[in-house]
Amino acid sequence: MSESIRVSTLVGRTLAKLGVGHVFGVVGSGNFDVTNALMLEGVPYTAARHEGGAATMADAYGRMSGKVGVVTTHQGCGLSNAITGIGEAAKSRTPLIVLTADTQGAAVRSNFKIDQDALARSVGAVAERIHSTESAVADTVRAFRTAVNERRTVVLSLPLDVQGGSAADTLDSVALEDTPRLRPEPTAVERLVRIVQEAERPVFVAGRGGRGARDAILALAEHAGALVATSAVASGLFNGAGFNLGISGGFSSPATAELISGADLIVGWGCTLNMWTMRHGRLISPGTRVVQVDVEDASLGANRPISLGVVGDCALTAADALDVLKSAQPEPAEKYRTEANALTIKEFSRWRDVDTPDLSTATSIDPRVLSRELDTILPANRIVSVDSGNFMGYPSQYLSVPDEFGFCFTQAFQAIGLGLYTAIGAAVAQPERLPVLGAGDGGFLMGISELETAVRLKLPLVCIVYNDAAYGAEVHHFAGHDDSVDLDSVTFPDTDIAAIARGFGAEGVTVRTLDDLQPVREWADAFRSGFQGRPLVIDAKIASDGGSWWLAEAFQGH
Repeated sequence: MSESIRVSTLVGRTLAKLGVGHVFGVVGSGNFDVTNALMLEGVPYTAARHEGGAATMADAYGRMSGKVGVVTTHQGCGLSNAITGIGEAAKSRTPLIVLTADTQGAAVRSNFKIDQDALARSVGAVAERIHSTESAVADTVRAFRTAVNERRTVVLSLPLDVQGGSAADTLDSVALEDTPRLRPEPTAVERLVRIVQEAERPVFVAGRGGRGARDAILALAEHAGALVATSAVASGLFNGAGFNLGISGGFSSPATAELISGADLIVGWGCTLNMWTMRHGRLISPGTRVVQVDVEDASLGANRPISLGVVGDCALTAADALDVLKSAQPEPAEKYRTEANALTIKEFSRWRDVDTPDLSTATSIDPRVLSRELDTILPANRIVSVDSGNFMGYPSQYLSVPDEFGFCFTQAFQAIGLGLYTAIGAAVAQPERLPVLGAGDGGFLMGISELETAVRLKLPLVCIVYNDAAYGAEVHHFAGHDDSVDLDSVTFPDTDIAAIARGFGAEGVTVRTLDDLQPVREWADAFRSGFQGRPLVIDAKIASDGGSWWLAEAFQGH
């Protein structure tokens, strides 16, 4: 006969057995028991200072670890505090479990009572709940399967009256079968190959759905004579490969943008080819054919007209297409892989190799000069996270990463203030790498409570704060060339962020010139020697760039 245990314990044990990787949260009375149950089962727990921070930490952890993250919250206000992070994860299709308490069904006058299911659905998450003591295990398994198999963010509500009840321990029956990868239809593969053969200047652009398919996509690209690129979220996927253009879209170098816009065929691999990746379609020239390969039929043609949509796993589709292509064309085609293009890509595809004027003044540093130098100073085995704002192109373009698990870009919701949370979750996911954050002063101050979390975890986190004493995106967007616009609502007195960081227990350094980076060099040397166990905050007083052109691109979609 099965042992009876509390439902909260059973839910925690079930998630642990299913293989969740890490729990982030803020514990209150409603989620205390279930969080402890997860911890007792060996699932690591990180206490955040705010549920919004916890949600994005779990999101970043899931993106960069390949495991399912969990965020745990109190009922009502705990869940509502986390909702922006949940919305970001949902829009990014991050497999994530939001394990939240809920009020009892009869507690209609509880101060904590909100419609949690409707709140979850309003930001694109899937609403699930533990319905009864008898269904607790089945409900938990269903939520987990939905998260993994459908790549969804699932809000799993656990009502207080249900979680306090007793249920039979049926964990021996818990199992999660591997979902077979989706092989494309042969006719769709044949159509794809015909289009590739007809193209003279093909470009393959891979998104996050292309992870795990690197070798297959590269092999097909080589035989097809195609250049390769990635969306921002998949940055690093094709590192080290020949004819790699880098990031496609707003962060493209001029040479990369020119080569992509010169393509007569663009194939998106697990990439929705959205307005950022294709610069609102301007990277697609008239007459260029567009193909998408994705496991989700709803993603095909979601952002722009396509010539062909192939439903299938990217690796399997690329491998099958290569087999068909080799039968029709035994030898690789040169096409877009010319010697001239190889030289252009080598010399000009990276922004740090593009000459730009130095805008530095006596009291402020050009953010491009700063970013180039930090790329040299900081260890190469890093994981870079980026907040949102006018500055965001600098860390994205200038700080190199080792592979597709070296860049964490929580930008689907375009919410500022998520950067520090992202960096902490990414650091937990990849503890062998140096975590680096690029943030603006507005976003960094918005989420600064989690700097204490980074200090408490003894993370060697480098926070580069591009400080222009403003919400820079709004300054440049609304001011434009009109000097009469009142910007008092988006500009602030200069803040000594380095001093604030020291108050949290981090190291802080103010940078106005390249000479001011000497403490950063010393910190990096100590890190390489294994003696660095606390964050470094770089308060970089940056010169105005007159408004980043990549943000101007983004504002066109508002």
